Amino acid sequence: MKQIIKGGRVIDPANHFDEIADVLIEDGKIAKIAKSIKDKDADEIDAIGKIVTPGLIDMHVHFREPGQEAKEDFRTGGNAAAAGGFTTVASMPNTKPVVDNAALIRSLQERANQVSKVHIELIGALTKGQEGKELAEVGDMALSGAVAFSDDGHYVKSAKMLLNGLDYLRAFDKVIINHDEESSLVEEGMMNEGHRSAMLGVKGRPTVAEDIAVARDIMLAEYADARVHVAHISSANAVDIVRQAKKRGVKVTAEVTPHHLTMTDECVDLRDSDTKVNPPLRSQKDVDAMCAGLKDGTIDMIATDHSPHAEEEKDQEYGLAPSGFPGLETAVGVLITDLVKTGKIEMPLLIEKMTAAPARIFNLKGGSLSVGAPADVTVIDPDLEWTVDESEFYTIGTHSPFAGRELVGRAVLTMVDGKIVMRDGKVID
Repeated sequence: MKQIIKGGRVIDPANHFDEIADVLIEDGKIAKIAKSIKDKDADEIDAIGKIVTPGLIDMHVHFREPGQEAKEDFRTGGNAAAAGGFTTVASMPNTKPVVDNAALIRSLQERANQVSKVHIELIGALTKGQEGKELAEVGDMALSGAVAFSDDGHYVKSAKMLLNGLDYLRAFDKVIINHDEESSLVEEGMMNEGHRSAMLGVKGRPTVAEDIAVARDIMLAEYADARVHVAHISSANAVDIVRQAKKRGVKVTAEVTPHHLTMTDECVDLRDSDTKVNPPLRSQKDVDAMCAGLKDGTIDMIATDHSPHAEEEKDQEYGLAPSGFPGLETAVGVLITDLVKTGKIEMPLLIEKMTAAPARIFNLKGGSLSVGAPADVTVIDPDLEWTVDESEFYTIGTHSPFAGRELVGRAVLTMVDGKIVMRDGKVID
């Protein structure tokens, strides 16, 4: 089977390619990229006026399998990813039971391959039960296909435990992804500590909690000469700590979410728990630092932290509701509208942070349009105007702070291994 994606602006950061060109796909792989490709046996896909990129990658999603399928599962999460333009995602292990052994990694990978329209990678827990007391079977999980390790949702309180993990995983060249907030400083906090929390009269979560945790983890990674990745960075000081560490040659990388790039704590309304996230929405100073870190390379990639919950869970008072909201289907629109269209960043940089960078950091097969590479491709209409409607989401979660927003820019085609799995916003069965 042959297909030609015709006339789009092909942006392939991994190969430093940014031109109007055609992309030939044959037998599920990239066969050729050139100014004009003609092949009478190929199906043509019109991409004039659109952007053709490697399939988008999100290394931080919560698909809730096993045990919490009422919130999301591999099928619904995979459909949401396809709808948003993502071809590869990595699911976090804070499930019930926790994904902390090789048998679970293998069985979940088989399940994902059976029901998902996109590639689902699995992240294993760093410690057993994510309790921070004993290392999980990280070696066996690495050999069984876990792409990284994390106790996400929990701060690894013991420096010794984290150091043991860094030492052990260095031999496997695997990354530890850390949720960095010193837990003793954020207990019972509901939002960012600052002017807004004071005005609302609620306990806050100070940025210094993140700063301390990031600094500690970087120092341990530097000591162990191992790789550490800062999840959903949100504090201006934390960004600078990462920046200085990189200058010293520390093997540290970082990700930022679309909401920490575009929303502040001024958006928080205690009558609506959709804005409750962890770490919380920060100040404008912090948001500006996220954008600056993205541009200068301090922040390596963008990840959604897609975290759907059952409607009855989020429909509680702010303090009782769980943190998080679904982000896969809104990410492209929010980022293009609030960052690219406003001139804060350029489109090639955005694509690099969502394709080549995560593929490089986590040693994935995707992330490029190299000849011979799997034909994981996303086509984006950068000028398509649309309104976020939660009732049209493919994810189970229907609680988004972007609901009702008018956005510009959207993925209009998602291709996985040469198969079109989403077209014009509709996931194809």
